[in-house]
Amino acid sequence: MESVRKANQRIRNYPILLSKCADKATAYAVCVSRDLNVQHKICDTEFKEFLSCIRKTALEMKTKL
Repeated sequence: MESVRKANQRIRNYPILLSKCADKATAYAVCVSRDLNVQHKICDTEFKEFLSCIRKTALEMKTKL
């Protein structure tokens, strides 16, 4: 059951990851909610910055996503 314990710990880390990338998450949310008719990849830059931040923070915390 070690794998379950590790998975639960990763899930508990998500709020920490999101809080450390709040500015990038906000920029992405603003872009997505700007228009009701969201087009594919219209917010690609904001999403990539957000994802990059999440990955970098996860590496710093020595955790998996």
